[in-house]
Amino acid sequence: MKQVYTYSHLGGEEILLVRYPELSNEIDEIIEAVPCLGRTKESKEKGMEGTDLFGPKDINEKFKEEFYERDWEEGRDYFDIEIPNYPHVVKNSYKQWDFEKDDIMVEVQFGKYAFMFYDLAKFQFFYNRGKMEIGVEIVPCHLLQKEMSSGVSYGEQLVNDLERIGRNFPSVPVKIILIDMPLEGTNYSIEERKKIHDTHQEKIDDIKKTLEDYDILDED
Repeated sequence: MKQVYTYSHLGGEEILLVRYPELSNEIDEIIEAVPCLGRTKESKEKGMEGTDLFGPKDINEKFKEEFYERDWEEGRDYFDIEIPNYPHVVKNSYKQWDFEKDDIMVEVQFGKYAFMFYDLAKFQFFYNRGKMEIGVEIVPCHLLQKEMSSGVSYGEQLVNDLERIGRNFPSVPVKIILIDMPLEGTNYSIEERKKIHDTHQEKIDDIKKTLEDYDILDED
């Protein structure tokens, strides 16, 4: 798959690049390594019956394979729930994460928008408990989402809401990555997709040049 846009909340992208360059590269490699599986899901939704779509579950499984191959680990954090002026204690509740390595936590989200936003709340929760330093959210771009089932949301909405909220939430560094299928072998919204692919590549080239200028990135 291809990255088509990145958004840095509270310096998440910059911190990842400078302090964790190897992990930043691994995340990039993982995204690149997830192949286009084709349209593996036949829609049963009203008005879309029989339409072939990209299957979010299949894509998620490929992401898992690539992260696990590089020793990223999923996990759960268990705790009891106690709330003020309420006598009942909920035992062994938990929150879980998709992938974690060396204080970097990654969520790959192909679900409804509420789950995207909840991932940010989880980043805040784990950050407050000292279990992570940077959160990375990998989500489909709008043009890819249009080729998937209606239960999938898109990253542009998440970025737009963060821009409107400002820097109040979450108070943790986060990098948001919007992804798309490769242009090669796909035929939806080609001209619009080519523009966003090219624009992002220009950004990547500028970042690499800046890091090289500051001797942060090895030119080899």
